[in-house]
Amino acid sequence: MNDLVKTLTVVMTDAEIRRHASRLHVRALRDARHPELHFRYSTVDRTKGSWHVVVRGKWGKAGNYPGINAKLMQSTLPSILARRSADPAANSVTTRWATVGDVLAWYADRMGRDRGLSSKRKASAQSALRRHLVPRLQDVELEALTSPALDRLLMWPLQERYELSFVRSVYGVLAVAFRQATRLALLGSNPMASFKYTDFVQTRIRPKAARLRSDDLPPLLLDLGERIERAPLESMLALMMLCHGTRLGETRLARWKNVNLTTRQWFIPAADTKTKAEHTLPLTPQACTLIERYRCLQQARGYQGPFLFPGRSGAAISATLASTLFTGLAKGEWSSHDLRKVARTAWADLGVDYMVGEMLLNHAMKDLDATYIHTAAEGLKRQALEAWHNYLEQHGLTPLLGETYAGHENMKTTPKATDIKAFSDSQYPSQGRKHNEKVTAHTPIGGGDE
Repeated sequence: MNDLVKTLTVVMTDAEIRRHASRLHVRALRDARHPELHFRYSTVDRTKGSWHVVVRGKWGKAGNYPGINAKLMQSTLPSILARRSADPAANSVTTRWATVGDVLAWYADRMGRDRGLSSKRKASAQSALRRHLVPRLQDVELEALTSPALDRLLMWPLQERYELSFVRSVYGVLAVAFRQATRLALLGSNPMASFKYTDFVQTRIRPKAARLRSDDLPPLLLDLGERIERAPLESMLALMMLCHGTRLGETRLARWKNVNLTTRQWFIPAADTKTKAEHTLPLTPQACTLIERYRCLQQARGYQGPFLFPGRSGAAISATLASTLFTGLAKGEWSSHDLRKVARTAWADLGVDYMVGEMLLNHAMKDLDATYIHTAAEGLKRQALEAWHNYLEQHGLTPLLGETYAGHENMKTTPKATDIKAFSDSQYPSQGRKHNEKVTAHTPIGGGDE
């Protein structure tokens, strides 16, 4: 054999790669059975190298050796050639992944280290992976992931046992895993690219009915009034959510430094919100009175820490414990998210403009919407909450405020939509959205709208 030859044509095997690794003048190998397949030795470590596929003179890297051995590379070559025959510039990348389980293992690890995702989001997705996706799909070969296979192994069994909103969420985790792997060129093609959730389930997912209504407010507020002295934390947690329509996660993480009774504002940092956008809520006289009363109860029990709702470890109360408290408080009849729903529905009934309600809920907005309403936002939000808290006074909030509350004598009539025309007929209309729409939210994996 000519020692000046730099590329050898061989029957490509791992043994051939190892055999020629010591021959420093051999720079590359070409597969005699598959002429499009080339192997190049690393210039740093000749026990390693890279695979390349050449179609019509165009080279494309397909992976690294020994992570991808000769047998695996040859088995994936036909699919690469099929892509490249249609488009010579198409991706040639392959990985050592052979099954759906390989993709899911990669995604679980990547997601677990993603600082951009909340702990709740990670826990929900990890649960979907661990309990449903991996057990049902881990052994399915990537080439065998077809819509009939996915329907038979995952979608139809899930819809028999679980609510459709949950089934859609599990499907979403799987779709994101494959989309992310393809976007990073870890998969040459996405076997789910042409799939849609509605291919498998056509039934429309209907919002969950609210389990709290305005008629339930008097007994609820009466119960909270009887509880607040002996169980101030759980009572005030519910009251803050009811009064402001906040999410459980936003509320339980509240810090005293962000509650300003002088400027009458409650600031919620971006890190504590679902939308990752900071949120400011006006504090009405009623809210300030409630907060002052709660602070006195908290200090009387010896707590001087930074959190409104402290947990046992010195941090804020955990999501799990907060949910447990609500289960006991509601006796299983409603959830913390129903407090947010009843507030939103009541705002609409009181004539609060749709966009003002969206701002109070801290729902994600388009940039145009956010810019359009920014100038008058705080004033509109304050008027809306003042009307809402006046309404709550007529339905049982007043005893919770105590005898020292100066405003209760002025709250003898229930607010009507006509009383708050100034912010219902906003100078910032809802840009094509339906006014006074009663909003409900789908519940994602792992809980409510936190």
